[in-house]
Amino acid sequence: MAIKLVNKLVNGVKGGITSTLKGTADVGSTIVNSVKDVTVTTIKGAGELVIKGIQVPASIVKGALDGITDIGISVVKAVKGIVNGAVQGAMEQGVEQKDAVRGSVQQAIYSAKDLGLNVGSVAVESVRGAVNGVKQVGGDTVSATKTAIVAALEASREVGGGAIDSVKEALNEGIDGAKEILDEIKKDKSEG
Repeated sequence: MAIKLVNKLVNGVKGGITSTLKGTADVGSTIVNSVKDVTVTTIKGAGELVIKGIQVPASIVKGALDGITDIGISVVKAVKGIVNGAVQGAMEQGVEQKDAVRGSVQQAIYSAKDLGLNVGSVAVESVRGAVNGVKQVGGDTVSATKTAIVAALEASREVGGGAIDSVKEALNEGIDGAKEILDEIKKDKSEG
């Protein structure tokens, strides 16, 4: 089920990211801090209602991806930085690690499908970004890796069209420890 996004937030982030990155030579290093700053500012301005759940990190990822698409930056290359910044900013403002990771990774997958991108590549980059974001704020990277992989699988199952097989294969090849986590998930399902 697609994440219920906060449209006002999506549009605000899109505008903020577009204006920040337009004309920037080194988008890679700028994007993490830009998304993080927008996330922090947005959550501070939104109040207590948005601290819980996955809607805020998801809305921020959606807005940032829409913004970079508008200015012609390669989305797949930017996903890691966008997810990283969204996770860092959300966690710093009190969003729980699991929600920050889940919302950010899942929305990256949904947006990849909407934009006609390689969902497997986006899954790998979003998992890397989520784990890196958690690491930057001193969170639990082992549980973040598992949460991110599960989130990528759930979202890819929902988008359909063989995306789940592409995501499983890409994660196996591109994420350290993914094979063990995927095997554990498979084992848990067969026992449950």
